[in-house]
Amino acid sequence: MKSLKYLSILLLPITVYVSFTNTGWMTYIPLIVFFGFVPALELLFKPRKENFTKEQEQREKKNRMYTGILYLMIPVQLVFLGYFFTVIQEPGLALSGIIGRVSAMGLMCGVIGINVGHELGHRNNRGDEFLGELLLLTSLNTHFLPYHNGGHHYNVATPKDAATARKNELLYVFWIRSHFTSYMQAWQLEYRRLTSDGRSWLHIQNRMIIYTLCNLIVLGGIYYFFGSFGLLCFLGAAVFGILLLETVNYIEHYGLLRNKNDHGRYEKVKRTHSWNSDHIIGKIMLFNLSRHSDHHYNGSKHYQLLKSLPESPQMPTGYPGMMLLSLFPPLWFGLMHKKLQKLNS
Repeated sequence: MKSLKYLSILLLPITVYVSFTNTGWMTYIPLIVFFGFVPALELLFKPRKENFTKEQEQREKKNRMYTGILYLMIPVQLVFLGYFFTVIQEPGLALSGIIGRVSAMGLMCGVIGINVGHELGHRNNRGDEFLGELLLLTSLNTHFLPYHNGGHHYNVATPKDAATARKNELLYVFWIRSHFTSYMQAWQLEYRRLTSDGRSWLHIQNRMIIYTLCNLIVLGGIYYFFGSFGLLCFLGAAVFGILLLETVNYIEHYGLLRNKNDHGRYEKVKRTHSWNSDHIIGKIMLFNLSRHSDHHYNGSKHYQLLKSLPESPQMPTGYPGMMLLSLFPPLWFGLMHKKLQKLNS
């Protein structure tokens, strides 16, 4: 029964349905709920740091319901994406309603398309990885997997990592640097992987070539069936989802750096190299993503098993609230630099 709490993510498609079937301010209900009500509620409830016992961990590790919930998100995402192309071209829909519905779909692209795709992409079997790729394709962010698994997890908390925000770096600068640098690094990683096996980079096993073709097919299909307006709205939703991802990347590692040893090599990734949050609502709705240090310590560990650890630096609130705060640099720097100073003292 512990797994059923993760079905609370279904609140997202419910609010998106409200957006898709209403006009005016009601099209912004998903944003109001997830960036208004959720952060407010998380200020009222104390973080919950409890972990599974060893016996519970062994039992929950074998519980297929956790993976089944991830699988459920795939048809939900695809059905709502298809529905989106119908409702976005509703006759007489005002510009504010179009923006509201695009942002609603964008929220699903970020939370389900990218976040659930990320979880499945860490699984050690090709079937789950393929499903993760499918979800990431709905946000045009397929390069995430080769870069994230082969680059970010290896270089996290170093200047080499595109997704580690530097101290004093503005979120809006980070969006551009992280996204485009990670895209280039994904190509570089595939090039090194293939050439080390004696293959040309121009090979059918180059995932970036396959992903690029898939992205072009998706975009071409949308243009063919839904026209330039449908394509423009989809691009808006995909960009919104990507910006959500990059904002999460920003808050997860802001200002944290690994030390170099006497040989000039970076120390191993520790549980002190990611910011964490045990605020219950955001933690559950993001499939324990906020227990990020343990995820980096063991990337293949399934989401339900991630632990809260005392040595991990803690955020003052949950992910939704921290994402909002990062939009206002003076407030963000004022809070986080005090926390960094305490960590380094």
